[in-house]
Amino acid sequence: MKRIAVLTGAGISAESGISTFRDANGLWENHDIMEVASPEGWRNNPQLVLNFYNQRRRQLKEVQPNAAHYFLKDLEEKYEVTIITQNVDDLHERAGSSKIIHLHGELLKVRSEKNENLVQLWTEDLNLGDLAPDGAQLRPHIVWFGEMVPKMEEAIEVVCNADVLLVIGTSLQVYPAASLLNFLPNGKPIYVIDPNSVSVPNNPSIKVIQKKATEGVKELNL
Repeated sequence: MKRIAVLTGAGISAESGISTFRDANGLWENHDIMEVASPEGWRNNPQLVLNFYNQRRRQLKEVQPNAAHYFLKDLEEKYEVTIITQNVDDLHERAGSSKIIHLHGELLKVRSEKNENLVQLWTEDLNLGDLAPDGAQLRPHIVWFGEMVPKMEEAIEVVCNADVLLVIGTSLQVYPAASLLNFLPNGKPIYVIDPNSVSVPNNPSIKVIQKKATEGVKELNL
């Protein structure tokens, strides 16, 4: 069975109504990125960070997966599909995809600020005083700027063994995620779907489809 690796970014969720931080009206407009998405920001003002992610968590309950999410789920009928997502939402899960690697963490999980392995589900607001089993304050289970990306090695292995790579809704400007293109075996096809102009390597195996995710997936020739 053909193996398809899929790298998704904020663009696929944007069509469900989740803002992308690189847009002019994005999530981060009223905050310096480092205030709400870095260990330093957490140490300086944990309440601000908690408020920020509580707002994201509430918004997530108001949106639904879109046609692109369901398209990827339906691919599993013919192919072995693994989704590697930079998104922290659960829209791929809700659409029914079965193999998902979250590179940058998950909005509906929290963890101990002292032990990154103490992770638990969390669907409501997170507050100061909410403690992990080890007694430490719980923090969002998000990979912040300056932190290691623990699932990166797993993602690299998936791409190394893939027959096709789909890149959907990502600017390919966030590393190390953007480097995953380099691990697909030579000559294997890469499809890049994004409505914006995306800088891609000069590679004849790469086909760019400059459309939104829900429209671009219809042009895939797998």
